[in-house]
Amino acid sequence: MSALAASSASLSLSADKPKNIETQHEDMIHDAQLDFYGKRLATCSSDRTVKVFDIVNGAPSSTGETLQGHQGPVWQVAWAHPTFGDILASCSYDGKVIIWKDNGAASSSSSSGPYGSTSGAYGAAPSTAGGWSTIKEHALHTASVNSIAWAPHELGSILACASSDGNVSVLTFNNDGTWAVDIVSAHPIGCNAVSWAPAVMPGSLISAQTGQPGSEAGKVMKRFASAGCDNAVKIWEYSDEANRYVEVDTLQGHTDWVRDVAFAPNIGLPRSYLATASQDRTVLIWTQDSPSSAWTKTALNPTNAASTAAPNKFPDTVWRVSWSVSGNVLAVSCGDGKVTLWKENLKGAWECVSEMDA
Repeated sequence: MSALAASSASLSLSADKPKNIETQHEDMIHDAQLDFYGKRLATCSSDRTVKVFDIVNGAPSSTGETLQGHQGPVWQVAWAHPTFGDILASCSYDGKVIIWKDNGAASSSSSSGPYGSTSGAYGAAPSTAGGWSTIKEHALHTASVNSIAWAPHELGSILACASSDGNVSVLTFNNDGTWAVDIVSAHPIGCNAVSWAPAVMPGSLISAQTGQPGSEAGKVMKRFASAGCDNAVKIWEYSDEANRYVEVDTLQGHTDWVRDVAFAPNIGLPRSYLATASQDRTVLIWTQDSPSSAWTKTALNPTNAASTAAPNKFPDTVWRVSWSVSGNVLAVSCGDGKVTLWKENLKGAWECVSEMDA
C-alpha cells in the first residue's frame, strides 16, 4: 500500500503509526487519494475497480462504494476541486479515463457545481438516483493511460491524461456542456506521469508588492510537466498564438524511465520547484529562480546511501513523489515499501526528516 502511505504522509510530519485500512480490493492497490476536505478516500486496484470511503473521526468507514467500469487494472484516481462538485476521475490499462459524479443526497456540492445533477453536464442526462454515475468516458488513447491530473481550479475544469501511446490528452469542459480535447505528442515511447504547475505566475506576489511596471500579478497560466520512458521530463505551456500546448523546456537528468513528476504548490514567490522520481532509483528536485531562468537540479541523498558506493540512490525504484499542501515537504514512495519525508534546510540542502514503513 505504498501509494496510500504516500498520500497520507504528504499531509503531515506526525510520527503516529499509519492506520491500516481494509479496502476489500481483490488485487494490488495502485493509488489512494483523499478529497480536498479529507472527508473521502478513493482507492483503485488491479481488480479493475475504484472504491470510495467516507472518513469518519479520522478513519475510513468500514464499507465503501465500488465503482465499476474499467476493463483493466486501474492505475490512478484524482479528485476534482469541490468548486466543480463531487467529481472523481480514474485511468486504466484499458486505455480509458472515466469521470464519475456522486449523485447522493448527502453531496454538499452536487446541486451547485457546474456538473450538478440539475445541469445535465458533459451531455449526460440529469440523474435523480443516488450513488455514483459515469458522466464522461474518454477513450481516445490507444494504450494504457498511466496518470491523470486536474488543473488548478482557477483555470477551469481541465484534466490531463498521460498514456503509454506517447501522448498527453488535455480535456477541457466548456460552458455549453461539451468537451474540447487537445492532444500533445509528448514522449515517443510512452508517458508515465503528468503534473500541473500552479496557476499563479511565479514571482507575481513580489511583482505586486514592488509595483514593478509590466507586473504580471494576477496572471494565470496553463502549464504542466510530463514524465516519459525516454528518461526525460518536459514542460508544456499553452500558447494563445499557436492555440495549442507547446514545449518550453526539456529536463535531462535521469538515466532510466521517469515514473513520476510533481510541481510544488506556489503562492506567487519567484522560485518554482519540481520533483521527479525514476526507475534509476533517484529523486531529483528541479528549481527555477524566475520564469526566464534555467532549471537546476539537486538529487536527494538517502542516509543509508551516503556511505555506500551508490550515493543519491534509493534502495529500489522510486514510484511516487507528492508535495504537502504548503509545498515545503516532499513525500517519496520507494519500491522497498518505505515512505520518506524531505525538507529543504536554510542552507538549501534537502534532508530526510521522517521515515515510515508502509
